[in-house]
Amino acid sequence: MSHQNMIAKEGFFKGSNPVMMIGSGLLILFFIIFTIVGGEFANGIYNDSKQFIADNLGWYYIGLMSIFLFISIWLIFSRFGKVRLGKETDRPEYSDFAWFSMLFSAGIAIGILFWSIAEPIYHYQSNPFVSAATDPEGAMQVAMRVTIFHWGLHGWAIFALIGLALSYFSYKRGLPLTIRSALYPIFGEKIYGPIGHAADYLAVFGTVFGIATSLGLGAQQINAGMSYLLGFEVSTVNQIIIIGVVSLAAIGSVLLGVDKGIKVISTINMKLTIVILMLFLILGPTVYILGKFILNFGDYLTNAIGLGFWVNSNPDDSWQGDWTIFYWGWWLSWAPFVGVFIARISKGRTIREFVAGVLVAPTIMGAFWITTFGSTAFYLEQAGAGIIDAVNSDMTMALFKTIEAMDTGSMITILMAIICVVMLVTYFVTSADSATLVICSLVCMGEKNPLPRYRIFWGCAIGASAAVLLLAGGLKTLQTASVLAALPFSFVIILSVIGLIRALHEDYPTESATLAELK
Repeated sequence: MSHQNMIAKEGFFKGSNPVMMIGSGLLILFFIIFTIVGGEFANGIYNDSKQFIADNLGWYYIGLMSIFLFISIWLIFSRFGKVRLGKETDRPEYSDFAWFSMLFSAGIAIGILFWSIAEPIYHYQSNPFVSAATDPEGAMQVAMRVTIFHWGLHGWAIFALIGLALSYFSYKRGLPLTIRSALYPIFGEKIYGPIGHAADYLAVFGTVFGIATSLGLGAQQINAGMSYLLGFEVSTVNQIIIIGVVSLAAIGSVLLGVDKGIKVISTINMKLTIVILMLFLILGPTVYILGKFILNFGDYLTNAIGLGFWVNSNPDDSWQGDWTIFYWGWWLSWAPFVGVFIARISKGRTIREFVAGVLVAPTIMGAFWITTFGSTAFYLEQAGAGIIDAVNSDMTMALFKTIEAMDTGSMITILMAIICVVMLVTYFVTSADSATLVICSLVCMGEKNPLPRYRIFWGCAIGASAAVLLLAGGLKTLQTASVLAALPFSFVIILSVIGLIRALHEDYPTESATLAELK
């Protein structure tokens, strides 16, 4: 069976797979209704499930992430690294800067903007390795190490592998750009049946609620920024209005397409990021930040393997479940969204260029970002600025309180706060429009240019999901549910990686075969 046979040729669902379109919509609707109507019962199920995973499957998440990282590194140095994703005459469609800007914006940029100050502060106050009460300097270093670890190589390895698998089967074997295609070496034509539908349903689920969670949290921080700048009231109503505006902007962007919408805004995002980082670096404790970056990055690399395999054996300590297991679940649940999007923009790159680019560049950028923001906050805290109290009081205000404490003058302070609010908005737009494009690709069997009505529908669905659950006070439940989706999808990722390795050995059984294909 060809995937073309699964696409409706006429009628309301023209250009899509009706089974995926209807099934995905009903799945999302059921979850939202169950969460709202179920109330405490639904919350209890979600929390119990999350606790079960943290108590009994932490070893699985930790082992899996480390194995995926080692496979990613092996691919870079293997003979398959020279294989091009597409024809040998194909070359990358986007410049390295535009490509990196889009993958970083779709991947973690908005999350790291939210957590780059708050997370190190939380780890400083409580972590299972060093107590701030007895060793404040050591606790500070551990806080930076763990934060970079949570946003570093292990997480990006997931995006690299799923993105590479999808790129390979789409550009080398002509299969649709959907999650099911990565399962072809294992299930063959069965991917066009229930097995494939299940894989793509899980991908849509993780994408919708992962993005909806980010929209909800981001709306709170944007609201905090507008309160700081303009005195706007911090309220659920204002946050829902923000979600509506961001959703409309995202729909407009996705209607323009990758080149005219997502690429342009992502490039603006990256330029603004460079500007705000330089302002922090120049106006903040410059020498301190640069020294800390070298120290923090080296400390992270030295301890990455040990942290990657560390399993907390203390049943009374919930730190690893609340942080590391949560993050690994978050990366896994976002893998279909980011993987499909990265694959969408990566035709023409070699496997080595693709994997190394996805692994190394964002990790270095993330480490520098976390150090610039986080170490500045620690420096100001040591000077008595009260950053810890600000984070504990309202973590959405942590970024703006840190900017204020830099004491650069009222005009510069306002300028930096404005840039951060604009970054929050534009990063959310690029996350939402990227997610909308990915969902449309999944329900339309890999179609690169889905009909506008599908882009509008799924853009509205994402915004509505965030707004309804925010109104119902369900953001924490939503976060938990998106992480729970990671457990079943982790098996899809395992099968995808097995399928990729099997396909590479089938297509390039020997070194000579690989070289012959490349000539």
